[in-house]
Amino acid sequence: MILRMSEHGDGTQFTLLGGVDAVDAGDLPAHYGYPDDLTRCWVRGNMITSVDGAATSGGKSGALGGDADRAVFGALRALADVVVVGASTALVEDYSGVRLGATEREARRRRGQSEVPPLAVLTRSGRLTRDAALFQRTEVAPLVLTSADAAADARSHLGELAEVIDASGSDPASVDLHVALHALAQRGLLRVLTEGGPGVLGMFTDADLLDELCLTVAPVLVGGNSGRIVAGAGEVQATLRLDRVLTDSEGYLCLRYGRARRGPAD
Repeated sequence: MILRMSEHGDGTQFTLLGGVDAVDAGDLPAHYGYPDDLTRCWVRGNMITSVDGAATSGGKSGALGGDADRAVFGALRALADVVVVGASTALVEDYSGVRLGATEREARRRRGQSEVPPLAVLTRSGRLTRDAALFQRTEVAPLVLTSADAAADARSHLGELAEVIDASGSDPASVDLHVALHALAQRGLLRVLTEGGPGVLGMFTDADLLDELCLTVAPVLVGGNSGRIVAGAGEVQATLRLDRVLTDSEGYLCLRYGRARRGPAD
């Protein structure tokens, strides 16, 4: 239903949500497909926030989640070629490798993907412990996207547990996201899903590399001083368009925002 405003908002139209057909969890891939015929990395972010804008509760984003969020989280992972995450988020949230069922694996094989997408960990320092769950509880060795200064030590320390990639640009002490995405593209990993944290999502936003954002709004108030889903040194305004809204009986809102598609050379 479209509502027209006659006072104080002439020309503004609102859409009253509700009354749409139900979407089963098994149908989610049809609502979150990547563009066809990609020739470059397409970067999708997936984050959760409380109604009052908190990115975490008790220091962890997982504490905000519900059944709807977990269903979308799993569907997005099943569609991705690679899951990119910052090292601090991987450790705080105790990341292990992606786990998929037989149905999801078969769907991936039909799409020409590997059965399980690898994690790609962004870390400037390359300092990751060998006993972390992301190395010890995974079917696929993670990729470690690190700086030129740290790459040799990281390879020596991690050995066969990961593929360490030098992702520096002009600064050998830093990770350049353009270089990191180029390395992923060379490996055929074009459907990129980043799960943050806020600093990593801020880097993608600042570099104008985020193509879309899947945002779950949890029906809770957190208060306190929790950060937002995007963090960075400076303010960046990136205009998004709302492509899709899903909700469940608990009141979770699953929002999909997109941006105008960039050209292959961008």
